[in-house]
Parts: sequence; structure tokens; C-alpha cells
Amino acid sequence: MNPNSNFDDEFSRREFLRDASRKFLGVSLAPMLGGSLASQAFGEKVTVQRKNPATNVIFLNMAGGMSHLDTFDLKPGQEVQGPVKGIPTTAEGLQIASYLPETAKVMRDVCTIQSMQSKQGDHDQASYLLHKGYNQLGTIVHPAVGSWVTRMKGSENNTLPGYIAVNSPANMIGAGWMGAKFAPAVVTNPEKGLEGTSRHPSVSEEDFERRLSLADAVNKRFHQENPSPNAKNFETLFDEAVRVMKSEDLAAFDLTKEKPALRNRYGRHAFGQGCLLARRLVEYGVRFVEVTLGEWDTHYDNFTGVQARCQLLDSAYSSLITDLKERGLLESTLVVLTTEFGRTPEIQKEHRNGRSHHPGAFTSLLAGGGVKGGMTYGKTDEHARKVIENPVTFHELNSTIAYSLGIDHTKVIKSPSNRPFRMAGPDKEEAGPVTEIFG
Repeated sequence: MNPNSNFDDEFSRREFLRDASRKFLGVSLAPMLGGSLASQAFGEKVTVQRKNPATNVIFLNMAGGMSHLDTFDLKPGQEVQGPVKGIPTTAEGLQIASYLPETAKVMRDVCTIQSMQSKQGDHDQASYLLHKGYNQLGTIVHPAVGSWVTRMKGSENNTLPGYIAVNSPANMIGAGWMGAKFAPAVVTNPEKGLEGTSRHPSVSEEDFERRLSLADAVNKRFHQENPSPNAKNFETLFDEAVRVMKSEDLAAFDLTKEKPALRNRYGRHAFGQGCLLARRLVEYGVRFVEVTLGEWDTHYDNFTGVQARCQLLDSAYSSLITDLKERGLLESTLVVLTTEFGRTPEIQKEHRNGRSHHPGAFTSLLAGGGVKGGMTYGKTDEHARKVIENPVTFHELNSTIAYSLGIDHTKVIKSPSNRPFRMAGPDKEEAGPVTEIFG
């Protein structure tokens, strides 16, 4: 048996549906073929004892390795700090980079984990571990944390996918062995929303309905002649994609419904509008939304690069936290900001003051979802090279996400090949949630 067969089936079905729907129905359903509504029926509903668990997650992926030294773990007075200056925040005793003035204002609502560490210093391996909680192997493709959450928690919305990824790397966000029903719906441009959800002008409503009826008849015939789980999944995915296309809840993706002033506050760039879209999606009951801000790989000209990234991050992140809080959604929404690793304390002058990969220490931010704001958890040494207090791995971060949501992180689910897996990662890691950061 091919251990990757589910992964291959997932993408071959999507390719077929994409081409067939475009030619047959006059619309591409491919963007909607993920985060299946069927996840409602698969919600494991296994919970731990935590009052008022969070209901949604917004996962902000700083792809490329965000420099902790130049953002949230400053070392004033040390040579490793370079030219970056610190500014006070609304979290007592915490300074962050002057590149982040608006973020400094919301840190009273944020827990800063300065003791993240990993053993992976390669981008692909580290990002895989970040997203999936397991090391990348050639024998199996693991589900992303968004897939775990939608499977374990189920879906809130009867129409929209439970898991949506915005501007995220396709090879990191998939459902792996869990199959297409727990894969994300992908948004490549938040300004355009979920693309391919309207009929082509050449296809009338009447003609579209006629074609749908014919497609339904073909599906039923095919399922009768091929009574396999894969055939049933094929039929279910197609039906649900059509249902999404007809739903009024597609308005969740329409950013023009927001006031221009608010859109400007988030920032008129892909990450800013992606964060605004994430807020809208959780309002509509989407369980897990990932938004990616890339280009943090500052081997060359680190300080210019970090400042440019921070300008985008600052407007979007501060607005997201403020907006969720003002709407009464922050307590029920866990906002996670993280990266695959940090950057070295050494400043490489031969690379125009660049910094290299550094998995030994970096920073993540958690806000909402029951997390205590205004606190700092963990500590690095005087050069931000090593974690010296309360180390946190990605396995523990995943367990903490599960704990916030009321999910049992120790729950074992078996793959189609009967191999046991947990949201927290391998049993040998013995990873539990960081409960000290919750109120």
C-alpha cells in the first residue's frame, strides 16, 4: 500500500473537480474544495476541563524566520542588538522594536513567549514542524494544525469551510492523511476573496441549474457503481462546493463591506487585508484561519528587511487585536503569531549586516482565547542565543492551542494505515500545554 495514497488521491480529486467544474458548470470550484463542511460530523468533541474555551483560531505565520532580536526580544546595550532601538509597551517591563509603535499599544492584551526553540534550521523542515507538529518524512504527509482543529472541534458554520488559509505555502497547510475533507480552502488574494465562486457570464442561471441536475445524476450513478469511501468523498466535496457557491455567507469574503478607514488602519497590503479577512471569517464561524506574512529571511541587510516587514506587521497585527477586542471577539478567538525559527545574534557584516537561521531561540505571541495579556513567558540569555527559562517547542505550542480550544491534546487518531497520531506531536515528546499563560 502506498503510504502517500491519501495525499495523492486528495490532489487528484481536486484537479479533476477543478477541470470538470470549469468546463461543465462554467465555474471553478477548486478554491472551495477543502475545509469540508463534513468536518461538522467529525468533530471529536473530546475536551479538557477549561472554562469558556475559545471557539476560533487566527494563526499568523511569519514565514522565513522572523528575527526575535529585532522585534520582541531586545537586548539593549549588547553589541548583538545592532542599531535597533526599543520602545516601551503597555505590557509592564516589556520593550519591543521601535519599528512596531502601534503593536506596542496592544501588548497589554498579548502574551510574549520569548523561549521558543526548535531543532530544525532548514526552512522547509522547520516550517513543516511548525505547521504539523511532526518532522517531515518521505513515508507520510501529516495534517496541519488547522486540519487537527477542524477535525477535533468540528465546524461552526453550516456553509463555509472550517479551515481557510490566506497567502500561505501550499505544501505546509494541507490535511495530509486526513484527506480532503479537512484541507483548507485557499485564498491567494484577500481582495478577491474565494475566487471562482460565481458563474461565468456565458452560463445563465437556468443553464447552470440544468447542468447541476445532470451532474447530480452522474454523481449518483458513479457512486452506485463505485461504492468506495473515495467515491463518496468525491460526491460530498462536489455537493458542498456548490452549496458554498450559492450561500449568502460568501459575503464574509467581501472586504468592500468594511469602512475604508478600517481597511486603511489594517493596511492596504496583502497581509493587512488578510488579517481583516480573518476577523470577518471568524465572525462568520470559520474555525481556523491562517494568514502568512513572508520574506523574513534576512540573510542580507537584516535591519532594512526587518523594518520593512515590521511596517506591514505593525498596522495589521495591532488593528486585528484592537478590532477583535472592540467587537467582543478576542476572548473567544486565540490569535497566534509565530515563525519557524529566529535569527543569529551574530551580525554578518560581509552580508550587509545580515543574520542567519537560528532555531535555538525565537519568539511567539499569543493573544485572546483565555491567555493572560501583558505578560512575558520564558527567557533567553543576554545575547538571545539560548533559552534559559521555560523552553517551549512547537509540540507544546500545539498543545496550548488545543488547551485554549478545550481540545484534548493527548487524543490519538489513527491514519488510514492504522498509525497513531496526536495533535501535540509524537508521544515521545511528552508535550503539554503551557497552562501558566492562561487566566
